[in-house]
Formats: sequence, structure tokens, C-alpha cells
Amino acid sequence: MKIGIYGGTFNPPHLGHLAAAKTAIEVLGLDRLLLIPAAIPPHKVLPEGTPPPEHRLSMAEKMADALLRPKVVQVSTLELEREGKSYTSDTLEELHRQYPEAELWLLMGTDMFLTLHLWHDPDSILRLAGVCAFGRTEQDGEELFAPQRDFLCERYGAKVTTITLPGLVDISSTRLRKLLGQGEGREYLLPAVYGHILMNGLYGTHADLKHLDIPELRACSCSMVRQKRVAHIRGTEEEAVRLARRWGADQTLARRAGILHDCTKYLNLEEQLALCEKYGVALDELERSAVKLLHSKTGACIAKAAFGEPDEVYSAIFWHTTAKENMTTLEKILYVADYIEPNRDFEGVERLRSLAYQDLDKALLLGVETTIQEMEERKLPVHSRTFKARDWLRSHGVTIEEGTE
Repeated sequence: MKIGIYGGTFNPPHLGHLAAAKTAIEVLGLDRLLLIPAAIPPHKVLPEGTPPPEHRLSMAEKMADALLRPKVVQVSTLELEREGKSYTSDTLEELHRQYPEAELWLLMGTDMFLTLHLWHDPDSILRLAGVCAFGRTEQDGEELFAPQRDFLCERYGAKVTTITLPGLVDISSTRLRKLLGQGEGREYLLPAVYGHILMNGLYGTHADLKHLDIPELRACSCSMVRQKRVAHIRGTEEEAVRLARRWGADQTLARRAGILHDCTKYLNLEEQLALCEKYGVALDELERSAVKLLHSKTGACIAKAAFGEPDEVYSAIFWHTTAKENMTTLEKILYVADYIEPNRDFEGVERLRSLAYQDLDKALLLGVETTIQEMEERKLPVHSRTFKARDWLRSHGVTIEEGTE
């Protein structure tokens, strides 16, 4: 097994870190990459305003998640749990004990590579691991790397690989922290990391969460979900806007509802129930045991309480899972958009997509009937509101002709 070790304060982790991690996996052929936030870095003092370890850990986890390789990329709390300074030699010794047969590779940037011989116990570091150094700019190339590489190989018998990351915008965490305090810098961050910073007021940010512009709201939504769901959320957002334009609804409200509709999707049953209790959401017997039915309700509550969204957005999110009788246009739009967004791929979706722009009520009925049929085929309970939605539409003359396109 070949394991990469990428340590640092990750204060905050930015796109440079992400590019380095991704490139190292590919170039070295890593079986596993461990991101290891440092507790007390030995080379520098953590600057004033550094977030507590739990925030740096959370941001590192979001970076790992963004790589979409959960079996390869993992975040380790090894250094955060160890008392004292986070010496790399101690970390490598522990990892060698855990993985005695593994080939370890220590990843680092240019500045760290050029001073590696001055670190604590460089003999142990270079005995236990190979070194992969990556430059942030085209200037960090062979002319800069070669003398240090030759020295480390001759002095310590080091195994060294150097990589230049082409086309990467050069940004340091120090400069980025300053930009964030000035309300800038989001272009250097993953949306999920930027959203975490905004929602927790890190690095001198003072975002008014109840009056966020669309990019900031989108970032906050990303910070609350897994990366693999982001494409669906973005697809639902844009589909909702298109449907709102077609059916004369408020496009801004449709967009904001789409952005937030799945924001609590990854909370477990206990967390979902706690939010429902907090916000006074009455639940029936089925809802109390079916976690998949709860994210629409808790998501609506968070949209309103945390982000200041109006009642129209609240209700659209609240009913986007079960539907209900006598829905508003915006409620119908979000329900249908969630069903037909471009990433959806199931038998009958093209028929539903076509119908959505011909007759919104018929599309809603088809979606509801499809849900009922699927749940019954899987011998799963169907929520009573879904039946009421179907019956209300039928009682108001909505029908779907066989073969409707």
C-alpha cells in the first residue's frame, strides 16, 4: 500500500491544497491519502484569529469530500489528539506502526521542502517516508528544486519526487485570511469551505446570513451537504428557475428554494427529530421513523430561521418531498424541478420533463403517481399527503392521457 501524508494547519484549506492533493494521488499512484491538520505547528505560531481545531478539521474534511474518492482520501485527527507540538517525525513513527508494510510519502509545498533539513529530526522523517514536493507556480520548477533534492539524497539517502502544478493561481493562506477579512477571496476556496467560513464568522467575516447574495447562499448550502449532492442541488436550482420563467412565478424565490431544498439532507434521524421539536413541526407516526421524509421539513425551518427566507420559500421546501393538496405554483415548481433536474435518469423522466413545460399540474400528478407506484412496488409506506395530492389533482380535473408527451 502506498500512503500519502499531507499535513498542515489548513488555515484555511484552499484550491492550492486541493490541486496538490489531487495531483499527488495521480502522480504517485496513492492507495490512500491522509490529510492531517496540525494542532501546534512546530515551524510557526498560529496567527491571531485562527479558528479552533474543530473548524480546521471540518474544513479539511470538506476538502477531502470534494475529491470524491472516499476510499482513498481520509482526514486524520492524529495530530489534533496528540499533546504538544505536531512534529512530523512523531506522526510518521505512529503511521509506520499502524501500517508497517506501507510505503509512506510526505507531501509538502516549496517553502517546506527547501527547509526540510532544518525540521525536527529530519533523519527519522527521511528514513520513514519519501518526499513529494509541489510548487505553487511555474517558477517553482527544477532550477529551484534540484539543489535541495540533491542535498537531501546525498545527506540522508532521501527518496524525493518534485511536482509543479501548472496553471494554478498562487495564493498563500496568510494572504487569503487577509482577503477574507476584507470581504474578498472566495475565488480561492471551495464553495463548501467558503460557506463554512461564512456560517461560522471565521477570519473576520461578518456575513448577514439572513441577507445573503446568491453566491454566498449557494456556498452555505454546499457547506451543509456532501459534494456528491451538489450537482443535484445546482440542477434543481436551475430547473426551478426555468420552470418559474415558464409559469410566471418569482424566479429569485425559485432559485433560493432550489439552493436550500436539500440543506439538511445528511442529518440523521435523531438530528432531524431534534430540529422538528425545536421549530415546532408536528410529525405523524410515519415521519417519526422515516428519516427521508424529514429533510424537507427541517430544511424549510433552516431556510427561514437561519437564512431569513420568506414563507413562500419555506412552504416550497417543506412540501417538496411528499407534495400535498392545493399546492401553490412555487410549491409545484420545486417539487417538479427536484424530480426532473438534468442529473435525474430514470425510466419516464423525459416524458415528465416534456409535460412540465406543457402543463404543470399534469407534471405534478405524474410525479406524484410515479412516487406512489414506486413506493408500493418496493413495499414501502406512502405518506398520506402524497395520496391527498394525487386525489386533489384528480378531483380538480387533472388527468394524464396515456402516451402524453
